[in-house]
Formats: sequence, structure tokens, C-alpha cells
Amino acid sequence: MADPVAPSVAEAVAAAHSTEWAAVLAATARVAADLDLAEDCVQDAYAKALVHWRDQGVPRRPGAWLTTVATRRALELRRRADVARRKLPLLMPEDDVQDGTFPDDRLRLVFTCCHPALAQEAQIALTLRLVCGLSSAEIAKAFLVKETTMQARITRAKQKISRSGIPYRIPKAPDLPERIDAVLDVVHLVYAAGHTAADGDALTRTDLGRRGLDLARMIRLLLPDSSEAAGLLALLLLTQAREAARVADGRLVLMEDQDRSLWDRELIDEGLRLMPEALRPAGRFGLMAAIAAVHAEAARWEDTDWSEILGLYDVLLGRWPSPVVALNRVVAISYVAGPEAALAQLPDDPALATYPYLASTRGELLWRCGRIQDARAAYEEALAFTSNAVEAEFLQRRITRGA
Repeated sequence: MADPVAPSVAEAVAAAHSTEWAAVLAATARVAADLDLAEDCVQDAYAKALVHWRDQGVPRRPGAWLTTVATRRALELRRRADVARRKLPLLMPEDDVQDGTFPDDRLRLVFTCCHPALAQEAQIALTLRLVCGLSSAEIAKAFLVKETTMQARITRAKQKISRSGIPYRIPKAPDLPERIDAVLDVVHLVYAAGHTAADGDALTRTDLGRRGLDLARMIRLLLPDSSEAAGLLALLLLTQAREAARVADGRLVLMEDQDRSLWDRELIDEGLRLMPEALRPAGRFGLMAAIAAVHAEAARWEDTDWSEILGLYDVLLGRWPSPVVALNRVVAISYVAGPEAALAQLPDDPALATYPYLASTRGELLWRCGRIQDARAAYEEALAFTSNAVEAEFLQRRITRGA
């Protein structure tokens, strides 16, 4: 029996989820005064869209339709439960007037989720769930934890927001410094989740990448004197500039093989213009942006200044110890001191036990050392932990390379 939902309607609902989720949820949160209630109402609106759009056609403004349905449902449920004054005070205070700097409520929702009363990992996870509509499974992969662990973390964060009465607003200027680190982490993870999709048939999720870049630009406007806000935006611009060259004929292309004429020079120039500010002083995102800038300034792979990149990773790892940074540093070591030296410094961290890039990096280093069978075994290990079809196809090619 055929699916009663026409493919065009299903595609329209999926597109609206990608592009409108954050705005619809943020608007509904104003009315619902409760994050769980708002999320339930928005999910219900998307479910109703599958039926109504099939019968009545896709509306000219899908986001407005979804917002109307979700907020009406929220108002109805609030009236029934009489929770308007007794639940989480998410509604905007009268003196918190939007001045036109922010085009919608997304940043308000981000700052609500990133309140210092919450643990930083909970802040990031909750924002990815509410602002970006990511599933618990997708967020769990970003955090390298089990899905059940992530679900529990999100639930506890929501409960704490409700118990504490955390307000739905952008903090006042004196409160911004303590809140910005978590917000920058959120935006970086949002972009990263789009830059390489956790699973699916496409390498990227362009909706998330675009959303992350948009949020980075907004935060840059909010904090024009923050070197880390400048660093994050520079990092995302320089990374996004390589997007068109990452896939050719549906296949993943490593940076060393990319057609650099496809790199977006406008984004590169914009990112490089931010670098002086991003490095004054250099924080975590400023250093990551500096590494991306070294790649961007190399006309060819052979021109890459790996010694400079390794030095930047040394500083970054000293200031921000992380198994992923340690792994990336190993790649730089391999081009400065050789693959054998790099193999000896591969991180041995339980957090990377199912991280496919650890095994694939080991495979590349083993291949460069001439240890072909060991390399293939490492690629097979990476493949076992890879859900993205484009990355899986690349690893399969690596396994059969030279056979």
C-alpha cells in the first residue's frame, strides 16, 4: 500500500524542519512558558503539517504556518493547566526590548540553554536539541557518549531550567563574559554537526552548517570586542570555504587532493581579515582559526607550513587538553617528523574508543609506513564505526587500495 503522504509534502515538511525548527520553537517558547511544552507543541505542528499540507497544499510561508499552529496549541494547553504564572518564566520581560540586531529569537533560546546554572555539556546538548532539532542519537555522537546517557543529560537540564526559573532572554552586558564560552561551544558543535553529518547519504548537513555560521555572525555582532567570537567566526569561514572541494562525483576528497580553485576566496578573505583580532589574545578558537588560515594560505598541498601548524597545535593542546586535538596534532607530526614518529604519539584515550577518525588516522599512518595489512585492518575498524555513507565509501576504497 502506498504511503498516504505525498513525497512532495514529506519533502516540504523535512525542509521546513531543517530551516524553520529553531524559529518556530523559539517563538512557541515565548508563549508556552515551558520548554518541554513548547517542544511538544512544535513536534505536534510538524505532524499536523503532514496531513494538512497534503489536503490543502504547502503554504507559501511554512514557518509562519507551523508557528501559528504550535503557538495556538501552546496557548490552549496553558489555559487548560493554568500554568501561565506558575511555570518557567520564559516570557520576555518588558524592559528587554529587541533593538534590531538579532533577526529572530534563536539567540534568546541559545542563551537560555547556556545558562551558568547548567553544566556546560548540558548547555551544549540542550541547545543542539532545542535550537537545532538534532536527535539525541546525533548529539550523542557529537559528544562521543551513549544515546541513553545523552537523553538523561537533556532531561536533567530541562528539569533544572524549570526548577530554577531560568529566563528566556539575552543576558545584560555585565553577564555576557561568563556566558559566552558555552555559547561559542554550542555554535561550533552545531557547525561541526553540519560540516560532517553523523550518518546519512550526504557528507554534510547544509542546514546545520548554515545555522552554525549564521549564529557565529550574530554572536560576532553581539560581542564585537571578543577575540574568541572573532576566532570562531574566522574558523567557520575558513572551514566553509573548502566545502565545494570536499566531494567530487559523490566521493570524499581529502584536503591534499582537493581542487583549490574551488575554494571560496571571498570566505577565505573574510576569515583572514578577522585573524588579527582573533589572536589578540589568542584563545582556543583563535588558535584553531590560525591553523585553518595556514591551510587557506597554501596555494598547494606541498606549500603547507606543517611546522607552523604543529607549533599551533602544541599551544592549543597546552591550553585546551583534548583527545581530538591530540589526534589532529599527530597528523601534523607525521608531516614534520614522519609517520613512524606520529604512530608513536597516537592518543590512547577511552573517549576515542569508537571514534572512527582515530582508526582511519592510524590506517593512513600505517599505509605511509608500508604496513599495508595493518593499515587495512585499521580502515576496517574505522568503517565499523562510520555511519555516513560518503565516509564509508571512502574507507572502503582505502581498504581495497592497491589490491
